[in-house]
Amino acid sequence: MTYILGIESSCDETAAAVVIDGKTIASNIVASQIDLHAEHGGVFPELASRAHVEAIDSVVDQAVRDAGISYAQLDAVAVTQGPGLVGSLLVGINYAKGLALMADKPLLGINHLEGHIYSLWLTQPFKEPEFPVLVLIVSGGHSELLLMKGHGQYERLGGTIDDAAGEAFDKVGRLLDLPFPGGPHIERAARHGNGTAFDFPRALRDTSYDFSFSGLKTAVRREVTIQPSGSRGRRRRGAEKRTQLRSDVSINDVAASFQEAVTDILVEKTALAAKEYGV
Repeated sequence: MTYILGIESSCDETAAAVVIDGKTIASNIVASQIDLHAEHGGVFPELASRAHVEAIDSVVDQAVRDAGISYAQLDAVAVTQGPGLVGSLLVGINYAKGLALMADKPLLGINHLEGHIYSLWLTQPFKEPEFPVLVLIVSGGHSELLLMKGHGQYERLGGTIDDAAGEAFDKVGRLLDLPFPGGPHIERAARHGNGTAFDFPRALRDTSYDFSFSGLKTAVRREVTIQPSGSRGRRRRGAEKRTQLRSDVSINDVAASFQEAVTDILVEKTALAAKEYGV
């Protein structure tokens, strides 16, 4: 049996897990920073780094103890090396380096997007992947469509040319005065709304596999907010434009229509690629 300790600190969660033989999760500990960043309406990089420093030692130690092993029994230490917030990544990488050196174990740098992909097989740990596989990655900072031809063999078919889908959810959530993170709160509101109430745009409806969500976000802003008078003056650098929600707009309907538009874009592109590549 092989035991690999994985450490993740790419954004706003400090996490560690022990995996047996690359397929069975023996432990999984996560320290979330959602409450910390909620008051800022998004992830604040400096605060995220500090929180990782405070949490990582106890998170890793708990993961090893919950797996019922000692550090000496580890066969390797794996850590997210990117992509992600630089400061947050450095906390995990430096901790993993020190731990690997102390325990005299190999250090493995992992691309966390590849981690997203392989996590899908953890629900069927003893089933070997049948390639090629079409992969749609939709996360807070990434929207990618890939053709996976084998282990570690990827062809990028397309991706976002501006905001990722997750970013669009967070930004629209702020427009609607919903708590951070926007995604789950928009989903909850959408359950009580009409997905056809607003005809929001679906960008890049052509034969390419690229995504664009900035225009959709702008369309939502125009529909739900009142621009203050006298807003033509130059804004202070880094300051956000002040907006006021229209009182006659249903938040639930906007959430449902926005979510429907994002889903349509993702599904259409994925279905188009599946047909072309015979997956």
